[in-house]
Amino acid sequence: MRRLLLTMMVMLGLTAFAQRNIYKFTATDASGNTVSMKQFKGKVLLIVNTATKCGFTPQYTELEKLYEECRDQGFEILDFPCNQFGAQAPGSIQEIRAFCTGNYNTQFPQFDKIEVNGDGAHPLFVYLKKQQAFGGFDTNERLGKLLDSMMSKQDANYQKNPDIKWNFTKFLIDRKGRVVKRFEPTDKMSDVAAAVRALLKK
Repeated sequence: MRRLLLTMMVMLGLTAFAQRNIYKFTATDASGNTVSMKQFKGKVLLIVNTATKCGFTPQYTELEKLYEECRDQGFEILDFPCNQFGAQAPGSIQEIRAFCTGNYNTQFPQFDKIEVNGDGAHPLFVYLKKQQAFGGFDTNERLGKLLDSMMSKQDANYQKNPDIKWNFTKFLIDRKGRVVKRFEPTDKMSDVAAAVRALLKK
């Protein structure tokens, strides 16, 4: 009996340990290949749900600039297109890929379209949301005020829900695969870049 209890404790401990990072997850890339997050061990990551027809789509310019600046220091951006917010990521993944490379010259890894909320949410994003709750929109910014107003009408307590609220929500991951910060789409890209650079120096 004692041996059984010890075995169960070890197993539970290993499970808890496995859930301390993102490396147990896999995702399908834009070419249809299964990619393990273990591939990114030792790197700082920025995981983003994106859209091609959104008011925040121009953030691709700053994301690519940050990627080119920091990738040689062990930095990756993982791009997950999602059509759940205003149907602003229409078309096939091939069309989305062509749009991003053609208009923004994106070079960072892009994955197949996914859902980030609801019953069909990708397990990686389910995990990310559990690690970092919604941080609030910057209502001093026009789009932030608009989003806050729109969502408050739908749910007065929307801020208490950890779900992804809109396109270009970003999760910052450290070199050990731990989720250390969440940025909402209205957060300044300069703040995102500063947090990435600081983490790369650790």
